[in-house]
Amino acid sequence: MNRDRTARTNDRFSRTRAGGPSAGSSRTANGFRSAPSSRQGGSSQGRSGGGSGRSGGYGGRRPAGLKGEFALPVTITPALPAVEAFGDLEMPAPLMAALVAEGMSVPFPIQAATLPNSLAGRDVLGRGRTGSGKTLAFGLALLARTEGRRADARRPLALVLVPTRELAQQVTDALTPYARSLKLRIATVVGGMSIGRQASALRGGAEVVVATPGRLKDLIERGDCRLDRVTITVLDEADQMADMGFMPQVTELLDQVSPDGQRMLFSATLDRNVDLLVRRYLNDPVVHSVDPAAGAVTTMEHHVLYVQGADKYATTTEIAAREGRVIMFLDTKHAVDKLTDHLLSSGVRAAALHGGKSQPQRTRTLDRFKTGHVTVLVATNVAARGIHVDNLDLVVNVDPPSDHKDYLHRGGRTARAGESGSVVTLVLPNQRREMTRLMADAGITPQIAQVRSGEAELSRITGAQTPSGVPVTITSPPSERSRSGGFAGRGRRSRPAQGRRPGAPAAEARTAAPQRRTDRAA
Repeated sequence: MNRDRTARTNDRFSRTRAGGPSAGSSRTANGFRSAPSSRQGGSSQGRSGGGSGRSGGYGGRRPAGLKGEFALPVTITPALPAVEAFGDLEMPAPLMAALVAEGMSVPFPIQAATLPNSLAGRDVLGRGRTGSGKTLAFGLALLARTEGRRADARRPLALVLVPTRELAQQVTDALTPYARSLKLRIATVVGGMSIGRQASALRGGAEVVVATPGRLKDLIERGDCRLDRVTITVLDEADQMADMGFMPQVTELLDQVSPDGQRMLFSATLDRNVDLLVRRYLNDPVVHSVDPAAGAVTTMEHHVLYVQGADKYATTTEIAAREGRVIMFLDTKHAVDKLTDHLLSSGVRAAALHGGKSQPQRTRTLDRFKTGHVTVLVATNVAARGIHVDNLDLVVNVDPPSDHKDYLHRGGRTARAGESGSVVTLVLPNQRREMTRLMADAGITPQIAQVRSGEAELSRITGAQTPSGVPVTITSPPSERSRSGGFAGRGRRSRPAQGRRPGAPAAEARTAAPQRRTDRAA
């Protein structure tokens, strides 16, 4: 699992944490974790024989999978052909008008290939890199097939499960204008926010629920939600849900939705942990893969920069001081906070993002980064998926990722939707061999250079420059100060809820606490 990784270097950004390697992994001489010989949940045990009654086999021999991925199922019923324009699809007129209003006329490849089939009610298994248009690929079909129906209190009609709060918010933001055109209501159900308000939204009736597994499970256990009327279910980034340990919760939730409903599974990578979900819950799915498993993007450049430990700190600071925005990834929350403090004291407008921050803090930080109020986002893997920032042209792995999947998802923050960008990884001498192996697994041939702070080559590749050295303090931008009241405290209401019995707030807090702990690990 990738929730908390032991720091791999002894440079100033990372510190070795107590405890040994996680189960199923071992360490190489250079400090990296080696891949386990077999994934938990991905062995033949648990895949053979199948699961629930929806699985019906795929007919014939399945093709061999690429490294790290399971063999994709063979579709029995032929898929409908792809379309060239949204106008070629049979969708409600208000939805088509909303697409025009949003400036959408030509679908991305994954949308063009899957929408004809998902609109027809077929199960779908789609793989596409981040930024390839997966959200509308499942979202438009989900909304079109839900049009005209009305949800009862606590009983949604469609469900989108995602691994992180940030991705849940991104999906909600992307679908809201289209849902509004069809008069469909969306409720976002995630940890770190008031569970009482989310329960109230469900009681009011929401046709579509976008949720993280843990918080939705909490609401079901409280009696605030039932899934028996859900006829369309989407799993977005299912492989990350598996990596984060959500698989038992996901399967428990999927077992509660209508057994004859439509299921769609979309992800940037499809490793063997996802095979269980495909075999158990997808019925003769239409399979579409936009990109090879490596997620190669022609508009993305990959650079591996060899640095010395004594110079890594200065090199990172100069890159952060560049013109334009950059996301910098590190392994641990402590390392993120330490680098952020250093950058601020050096004159760089930086902000930290990790699972130890509250949801309002994370939301404010992302908003400031997207608007340019903050130019450097220093983050753990919590930002590796579910965050879309327009015109972001540089991602820096200050700490190299643990495997090629993490690399691809970190890098997926740039070069999105046809834009260009670069991914730079700083590599110490004892990390070179493992980085070479990681790039091979990702199917990427990077440009390699030996660099030092202050050198022209570093500036040419990254735009690095000497920081001002004048400390900065990040204050609230005018747009935040103008909002009346700001963010409410976690779980608090501006006025007492009508009819609440004594002691209910304390019980609510106890119910929400385990999910907050789970989400912090994200």
